[in-house]
Amino acid sequence: MYLCLIGMALFGVAILAKIFYIQNVQGAYWRSIADSLHTRYVALDADRGTIYSEEGRMLSTSIPYFDIRIDFAADGLRDKQGRVFRENLDSLSLCLSQMFNDRSDAEYKNLLKEGYKSKDRYFLLKRDVPFNQYQAMRQFPMFRLGKNKGGMIAETKSKRINPFKLLANRTIGLARANSQSVGLERTYDDYLKGVTGKRLMRRIAGGTYVPVEGYDIEPENGRDIVTTIDVNMQDIVETALMNMMTQNEAEHGTCILMEVKTGKIKAIANLGKATDGSYWEDMNYALQVGEPGSVFKLATVISVLEDKFATMNTMVNMDGGKWKVGRRTVFDSEPHPGPQNVTVKHAFELSSNVGMAKLAVQFYSKQPNNFVGHLKKLKLDQITGIDLIGEGHPVIKNTNSRTWSNTTLPWMAFGYEVLVSPLQTCMLYNAVANNGKMMKPYLVNSIMEYGQVVKQFEPTVVLDSICSKSTLSQVRQMLAGVVTNGTARKLQSQYYTFAGKTGTALVANGSRGYADKIYQASFAGYFPANDPQYTCVVVIKNKPHALRFYGASVAGPVFREVADRLFAMAVEKQSPMQATLQLDSTIAMKNGKGADWNTILSALQLPAASTPARNTWVSANVENKKVNFETVAQPKGAVPDVTGMGLKDALYLLENAGLRVVIKGAGKVKTQSLPGGTKIGTEQTIVIELS
Repeated sequence: MYLCLIGMALFGVAILAKIFYIQNVQGAYWRSIADSLHTRYVALDADRGTIYSEEGRMLSTSIPYFDIRIDFAADGLRDKQGRVFRENLDSLSLCLSQMFNDRSDAEYKNLLKEGYKSKDRYFLLKRDVPFNQYQAMRQFPMFRLGKNKGGMIAETKSKRINPFKLLANRTIGLARANSQSVGLERTYDDYLKGVTGKRLMRRIAGGTYVPVEGYDIEPENGRDIVTTIDVNMQDIVETALMNMMTQNEAEHGTCILMEVKTGKIKAIANLGKATDGSYWEDMNYALQVGEPGSVFKLATVISVLEDKFATMNTMVNMDGGKWKVGRRTVFDSEPHPGPQNVTVKHAFELSSNVGMAKLAVQFYSKQPNNFVGHLKKLKLDQITGIDLIGEGHPVIKNTNSRTWSNTTLPWMAFGYEVLVSPLQTCMLYNAVANNGKMMKPYLVNSIMEYGQVVKQFEPTVVLDSICSKSTLSQVRQMLAGVVTNGTARKLQSQYYTFAGKTGTALVANGSRGYADKIYQASFAGYFPANDPQYTCVVVIKNKPHALRFYGASVAGPVFREVADRLFAMAVEKQSPMQATLQLDSTIAMKNGKGADWNTILSALQLPAASTPARNTWVSANVENKKVNFETVAQPKGAVPDVTGMGLKDALYLLENAGLRVVIKGAGKVKTQSLPGGTKIGTEQTIVIELS
């Protein structure tokens, strides 16, 4: 028994001694062996798909970036006492210093020596190296030998960029982790993100993981999406909105441009004011609901006309812009001097709150839900269903609503006590422009994979007709009348016609209520009025106590600038909008050569009273909406008559006549110091003034 006890004690001492020896003498060796047996899979992100504009420009794409590491235990770096490393160290350090300019070559040399000395197998050299620099680094001394001999390890990752920066930034969105993406990046994330791959990683000494060759499961790249957005139109919309926001120091604003026949969103701008006073696409204001103001009056007149309670020629009294309903008073935002007993059409053109409230009370006070029913038929109680996550839900009250009162109906008639988004307003006005057919707004044309369309999106009809043809005809006349004879008459153009409605809504400012006099300016309309191609809605929230706050003076000019520039583009491309060009005597025309004028007449399809001869010089003017030409005689040996010409033609004639020309100003020639027909002497100088 004693012998057994002594044997067991000795055996225990031997075990303890062995444990001590393993832990303290062989510890480093066994820990490295244990580390080398630990492996795990890490995710390999797929290349995210690209978002394109309708004409094929990249709106959002991923570009590769690289983390550059070095395996200092690579076979090629440990042979013959590190000969490869020693021979390339100086030149590699110099190349790194010259490329990145963040350290001297001596500092890079010391950094590389430390990594080599520690035998670090996953030494981090540089993060976020762009592709062009990565390509150059592959040709650096030592690195050009390859991974096994030179030890260079490149870890690829991608960075999402928007090449056009501000343009439609919020609509295109941002790709973020943890489901925090916004815009199209979030809505179409399942298509864009692709399928994640896997890479087997082995842990080495120090807790660092390195990839195991041959055990990668390659990711599947994401698909591309082609949007309905036109970059040129987006630039026009964004610029027009930015100009007005900056001038008026507005809080935030949105501008939506929709293609009438299809419902495609061609452009959508959303600008909010930052703390430093600059503007950026910070929120999608087009999808946020709020009290729309007078642009909602379109729904009111559609309801009244559709129920045949009145026509656009029915009379309504505006009562001097002030009408008491219970304990509250309806006010018109602008005074309306002159006759107060006017037609419904003219009350609409003048944007009379009193006129609209009286119509609602007169015809719907006994059955308010009939009026609400019309609003629901117009889909104003539903989201538009656009392919963007985050659309606000509208609020259309009925008699069962908790906040319904005897003043709710008249206030709803002119755009208060209801909540709708600018996009819903756009959808309604677009239906009027589209002969009553309501289209669903959408932002994506197709989804593509390796250049092939895998899913196509087509225009969707929400309602075949929002109202009868008789009602539609009347409301279109009323919307056109707003521009020709109403609140937007100062906005009308001599070159094309458009129709729309102004809106000015007083906005509450939290606990301060309406004391700060914050107004929301709106304009909703379409153009050209006789053959609508685009619907445009502008909504701008002004700063407190702004000097300019009416829809006609804040939102209307944005609409007009967008329409002007699109019209100019359409004339250039000879689109259907070109047919609305109307000639009058205000159009500026320059005198010139007959051949050049023939080219202009043909390109713009302008009506002309006569066709000038190709080699003659002519003056041009408009008579009876046609271009009329008169020959300008240019006798040899005499000073040419260049008044009314552009600088190019004037210089051509004068210099060919042997005259020395002095130029003042810009534009077309207003005066010339030597009258046309004067005999030319030797070395004569002529001064021409342009304006």
